[in-house]
Amino acid sequence: MLQAAGICKSFQGAPALDHVTLALRAGEVHALVGGNGAGKSTLVKVLSGVCRPDAGRLRYLGEEVALSSPAEAARLGIATIHQDAGLVPTMSIAANLFLGREPRGRFGLIDFAAMHARAAELLSSYGLRADPRRPLGSLGDGARQLVALARAASADARLVVMDEPASALERDELDVLFGAISRLRDEGRAVLYVTHRLDELYEICDRVTVLREGRVVHTGPLAGLDRRRLVSLLLGRPFHAGGMDAATGEPAGPPADEPLLEARGLTRRHVLRDVSLALRTGEVVGLGGLRGAGRSETAKAIAGALRVDAGQVTIAGAPAGKWSIRNAIRAGVGLVPENRRVEGIVPTLSVRDNIALAALPRLSRAGIVSDAHLDRIVATFMRRLGIQAVSPRQAAGELSGGNQQKVLLARWLAMHPKVLLLDEPSRGVDIATKLAMRALLDDLAVDGLAILLISSDVSELVENCDSVVVLRDGAVVGELAGPEVSEDRIMGALAAS
Repeated sequence: MLQAAGICKSFQGAPALDHVTLALRAGEVHALVGGNGAGKSTLVKVLSGVCRPDAGRLRYLGEEVALSSPAEAARLGIATIHQDAGLVPTMSIAANLFLGREPRGRFGLIDFAAMHARAAELLSSYGLRADPRRPLGSLGDGARQLVALARAASADARLVVMDEPASALERDELDVLFGAISRLRDEGRAVLYVTHRLDELYEICDRVTVLREGRVVHTGPLAGLDRRRLVSLLLGRPFHAGGMDAATGEPAGPPADEPLLEARGLTRRHVLRDVSLALRTGEVVGLGGLRGAGRSETAKAIAGALRVDAGQVTIAGAPAGKWSIRNAIRAGVGLVPENRRVEGIVPTLSVRDNIALAALPRLSRAGIVSDAHLDRIVATFMRRLGIQAVSPRQAAGELSGGNQQKVLLARWLAMHPKVLLLDEPSRGVDIATKLAMRALLDDLAVDGLAILLISSDVSELVENCDSVVVLRDGAVVGELAGPEVSEDRIMGALAAS
């Protein structure tokens, strides 16, 4: 259906795509994977008409095409569904489904009755029971992805490009989405599925193309491709599991007995109910639960970003008193929030300024900050975390999601924190960054940090954490430690009445 041959694209002299070749077939779901900065987003932009390649050719349905804009791509039958669904949350579901191609009646006016009827029929065919007149923003993430998918199908798109469609979905939403994708495949359409999650890839995709540093390093069927081999292709080196003491090479030792930070009875009406947990030096504590369980709210309360009705935070056994963001930072508590684009990164500021943001008061002398000193700190953490940017002066908003996550980590590590709260740190990042982050957590714990790791991925909690606290409906429903930390025990705590 589509062939891309020799596609090249550079930005500011840095190559993003280097002679990339890709073939997408009708009736097939083709995965596109690679590390942050591998070129996935750039290739999606080329295929959707957002940017034109510097060299190479595109053939679609047997004819050579030059996609000058997203509108041109849509006219030819190429639809792109982005991670945020690319829709308008304040408009109705029906208006989003038919945006730009609304049914018209007399005098060229929109026929709302016909639009709502057609929207209801379309939603029903995709298993969505919702009033098409409702604002799209009232739907959950999974339902919005289905609306975007239904919009593409109703527009007779022959090729559907899906860029990280499931990064924020729960398992039941994922099942519905995969059912809709299977339907597209059965109808003879081609689907390009961009993902960082290997489980998704093996569950829904037929073939895979692996990008690394802008080049194709592998294309072929998923059947028979071992996961370790795939990870090695992504990393460019043999895969080795982490989890060892960085200094001795032995398994990391047990954490200290006395809590460095303790949250006691955190309560906020309709949000948290008597939540308590303890963080010890050298320990990684997991915080699990389904969406809406109160995970992020607990982290924000510990970081002083959410006011509570009752409860307190103690540092080394001493009550922290009136708790606020400022006092939390002074006590050495850093929070990397779940929504890094809205609550973390300042996209218009440079990588350098984003990293330095929290440390500026500590680095200033009589209100003056040494640029040379700041540059050394930024260079150190960019090197340590492997932040890929054209330069420290590049705008942080131009970086990939994984690199933005590393910038946020660097911001807090530059503060030499005692406690690090990580809310969904691996969401939307590639497998290489995920593995590097796992190794970094091990190193930070060995260095004496107390870490709270929040994740909706149960396997991530099991692989990284010494103990796990499970929340449901804003309350603690399970506390597991050591050998008790397993997927079955965590799922059992979530499901228990």
